[in-house]
Amino acid sequence: MEEHNEIIINRIDKISEYRKNGVEPYGQVYRNKTSINLIVEKYQDKTEEDLEGSEEVFRIAGRIVAMRNFGKAAFAHIQDSSAKMQVYFRKNVLKECFTLVKGLDVGDIVGISGKPFRTKTGELTLEVEEVALLSKIIRILPEKWHGLRDVEIRYRQRYLDLIVNPAVRETFLIRSRIIKKVRDFFDERGFLEVETPMMHPIAGGAAAKPFKTHHSALGIDLYLRIAPELYLKRLLVGGFEKIYEINKNFRNEGISTKHNPEFTMVEFYIAYEDHNYLMDLTEELITSLCMNILGTVKIPYETYELDFTRPWPRYTMVEVMKKYGVDEAVFESETKAVEWAKAKGLPVEPGLSYAKVLDEIFKKNVEPFLVNPTFITDYPVELSPLAKRKADNPALVDRFELYIATREIANAFSELNDPLDQKERFVEQMKAKAMGDEEAQNMDEDFVRALEYGMPPAAGEGIGIDRLVMLLTNSPSIRDVILFPQLKPES
Repeated sequence: MEEHNEIIINRIDKISEYRKNGVEPYGQVYRNKTSINLIVEKYQDKTEEDLEGSEEVFRIAGRIVAMRNFGKAAFAHIQDSSAKMQVYFRKNVLKECFTLVKGLDVGDIVGISGKPFRTKTGELTLEVEEVALLSKIIRILPEKWHGLRDVEIRYRQRYLDLIVNPAVRETFLIRSRIIKKVRDFFDERGFLEVETPMMHPIAGGAAAKPFKTHHSALGIDLYLRIAPELYLKRLLVGGFEKIYEINKNFRNEGISTKHNPEFTMVEFYIAYEDHNYLMDLTEELITSLCMNILGTVKIPYETYELDFTRPWPRYTMVEVMKKYGVDEAVFESETKAVEWAKAKGLPVEPGLSYAKVLDEIFKKNVEPFLVNPTFITDYPVELSPLAKRKADNPALVDRFELYIATREIANAFSELNDPLDQKERFVEQMKAKAMGDEEAQNMDEDFVRALEYGMPPAAGEGIGIDRLVMLLTNSPSIRDVILFPQLKPES
């Protein structure tokens, strides 16, 4: 248990003293307040002379982020969710309430009312006429520039991070705007937003290891969803033609700057179109986000200068691997692919299929070069058990992945709507699972049954919202754009 230091003990004593004097240090509602930014905007062009004799009284509420006491007067800066501004307490104005002011600390949350004026230095300030203590701080806030640089503390105690780091608050405001703009984009094009289950009786829709739980009343195991795909495609069977969902997915995988076990996706489907249509739509969506959020299609990200000017390059998987130095012999046979990979020092586990060997080569030898937005198409069917085969090459599928800043941002394909082919692929996936592939998909008989009732030709795509926010806020880690990322328990 943490020991209380002198300052904490002193503040607990202040709470007792306030209560002895009839002041409740954890106050009630504080209504009819004005956002600080509205006051600043209204008076930013007003001079000291303009404000002389002003009778307009404002109520604001927020946290004290700086305070200076001068005996019979005090200055403080109050910060709410919109901005901060200076306030001025005077004993001869507040009279007996000034005792309350003398006990205030940086970090306390207060409500005040007062009139605007400008100090001799020209700073817009409210002269306080009434003050209410709404929440007394006990712990010490870290110093703005020196006290909260520890990344672990910032992620674990996000509430502190948001208090002392305005740039962090701005990142999450932008995140909210991005999600709203994504919704607007699809709504304006006639897509219907839907909700599908978060707990699945069968884990499916993506290649990933699921989280498992148990439903006591039904006596069955359930899985947190790794993707909403199979349920969204059931809705295509049911007659919806343009649908999307923004929600959480859960994958029981490692934690890194690119991965969090709980993450946000937008997944969308359109009947009677294919993956080529979605490439154009994706370009339109992401460039519109760049313009709406940043006002430009050329943005900095870490050491890169990303250019989202349309159209974006499109390569087949084989073309791009050859472009970045993968030997043509790799595509002749599994044996040659394994030999080439091992010669390059890539770890190739025994029993790894040909398609997965190619995928490993792609990850290590191609992904690091995919900086500007680039579509990669024509993946092996084994890597895409839910995608439609190419008409001219059934060993490949009509699929693309979008890469930006060396990482995958989106995955899409023309949807497999042949129930017989789909069932065969599920069987192959079950064989892979029996051989130890924890990410292989399970047989979903009901989904096959749905396809047997007829699903129209369609295309579907998933875009990682967190990675998109990383790009548009120049954030190096996914944990910088998730309010409460998953962390190891505190020791």
